[in-house]
Amino acid sequence: MASEDTPTPAPNNESPARRDITVRRAPKFVPFMILGAIVGAIVAAIIAYGRPADPEFDASTVFGFFLVACAAGGVILFSILALVLDRISVRRTRRAVVEAVPDSVPDEGPEHDGGR
Repeated sequence: MASEDTPTPAPNNESPARRDITVRRAPKFVPFMILGAIVGAIVAAIIAYGRPADPEFDASTVFGFFLVACAAGGVILFSILALVLDRISVRRTRRAVVEAVPDSVPDEGPEHDGGR
């Protein structure tokens, strides 16, 4: 009689379950959007502090104005880039067949204790 703690070996006459899967490398959108905002902030700093001084506007005021516009534009442009890369990754999709392999050694640790 087998207890719950010891795994019971699978009979040898059973074949492992096979599944067809799709494998592709897709970009993560949030890092692209963050990078776009950072590039936009750098462009805004170059615009604000790289121009000759204007007595009517302070450089930090100009930077704040361009920061909003350039960061938003950077997020939009880099999101479009992520979408294009995602479409390219869909074209490069590969099919694979995977099969389940039974463990010969049971996993140990609190994450594998079966909810006990």
